Amino acid sequence: MPENKRDMPDDEKVHEAYQELGRKGGEATSEKYGPEFYREIGQKGGETRKEELGHEGYQELGQKGGEAVKEKYGPEFYSEIGEKGGEARKEQMARGEITRDEDEDL
Repeated sequence: MPENKRDMPDDEKVHEAYQELGRKGGEATSEKYGPEFYREIGQKGGETRKEELGHEGYQELGQKGGEAVKEKYGPEFYSEIGEKGGEARKEQMARGEITRDEDEDL
C-alpha cells in the first residue's frame, strides 16, 4: 500500500472517496432516522426477496450453501456441529429452559 494518497492509482483514490461518502451518508441517515428505520427497510427488503424467490428459490439457495460448506469444511463438519447442537439441547433441557415436547416440535 502506498505511503500517501499521491502515490495511489487514480481508481483506488476514487474507490476510497466513494467509500468515505457512503460511510458519511450512512452515519447521517442513522442519526436522522434511528435503528427502527433500518429494521423497517430490512424487513421490506426481506419480504420482497421472499416474493421473488419463493419456497423453491430458498431451497436452492440452501442447497448451494450446504454444498459450499461441505466443500470448505468436509462432510465430517456436519457430524461435529450436530453433536454440538445435541449437547446444547441437552444442557437447555437440564436447566429447564426447554422441555422434551418443545424440543420435538422443532
